[in-house]
Amino acid sequence: MDKVRIDKWLWAARFFKTRSLAKAAIEGGKIKVDGQRPKASRELGVGAVLAIRQGWDERVVEVTALSDQRRGAPEAALLYRETPESEQRRMREAELRKISRDSLDHPGQRPSKKQRRHIHRFLEQAGDD
Repeated sequence: MDKVRIDKWLWAARFFKTRSLAKAAIEGGKIKVDGQRPKASRELGVGAVLAIRQGWDERVVEVTALSDQRRGAPEAALLYRETPESEQRRMREAELRKISRDSLDHPGQRPSKKQRRHIHRFLEQAGDD
């Protein structure tokens, strides 16, 4: 196999659960091949560099093998190799998100029934003014 459609490869490499989700991500600009926005039907070859944005994370991977069949996760992981810079950046950003989440002031528990009544009463009075 010399070439495979990019949406099929993303599905086979388990970046997306379905081909339609992979296609939507491609059309939405979440996937770049060698720095350019591709179409879902673009053919992908070994050695191509993909930037894949999923949620908060962006992975930069190099295609090491081609497949158009979805297999188990261990086999899917052999289809690509994430660059060390991408992996370090993802870990650093995840750590920063964790630190910022820990610094937020979260209440220790949910309000009790009595506290909820007070909150509702306060909001009703504020709405009347």
